[in-house]
Amino acid sequence: MRDNDKQRSLPQAEADGIIEGRNAVIEALRSGETIDKIYLAKGETDKTLGHIASRAREKGIVVVEADRRKLDGMSRTHAHQGVIALAAMREYVSVQSLLDAAAEKGEAPLLVVCDEISDPHNLGAILRTAECAGAHGVIIPKRRSAGLTAIVGKTSAGAVSYMPVARVSNLPATLEELKKKGVWVYGTAAEGTTSLYDADLKGPAAIVIGSEGSGMGRLVREKCDFLVSIPMKGHISSLNASAAAAILLYEAVRRRM
Repeated sequence: MRDNDKQRSLPQAEADGIIEGRNAVIEALRSGETIDKIYLAKGETDKTLGHIASRAREKGIVVVEADRRKLDGMSRTHAHQGVIALAAMREYVSVQSLLDAAAEKGEAPLLVVCDEISDPHNLGAILRTAECAGAHGVIIPKRRSAGLTAIVGKTSAGAVSYMPVARVSNLPATLEELKKKGVWVYGTAAEGTTSLYDADLKGPAAIVIGSEGSGMGRLVREKCDFLVSIPMKGHISSLNASAAAAILLYEAVRRRM
């Protein structure tokens, strides 16, 4: 790649929320930019990369080791130097702030909990629906989940600017805390014993949407007060995660009218 071609690719990298190269990532950490995750080349013993990993962990940023092929595939500049950071579109908030926002409006909390939704397009679609349905916030785990990257922002059609998102280290513990504060937890499951139309979503509710492949994790499932099934009349027995979220959210909207 010629130098002028390489320069033209840099703005695209910034637009994608991808920060590449050692100096660029160090500067992002120093400036306090919100970073979702940092990928480091697996097996590297370089001191600079070690410094980046240490600084990131001090700030609570998830650091993931990845092989060179993955980094090459993510790279826009083709000069990642063994490190790529994913910048967040906006700051994360606390779970308590979501409850406070509902209280300020005089409304029963309506939250969406995403259990390891790794596809950024799915997370973006869920954020969009949650915003349209008037939910008070979305909760995601720190690990094994898409974050508020540029792809999520684009898929959400701008909803990421309005829908507050809390990111937590321990999802089961967070659900337990919500239950202690009077929030009922509704998990979506094909084998659920509570029909969608029997679920009382009028009161304080947290709707849990499982991952695209395996659904809710065991510990998350155990924290649910109800396992809700969506009636399926066709040959396919499951829905896309964002579609399931939309159905439950708008059933909650109907109940609250």
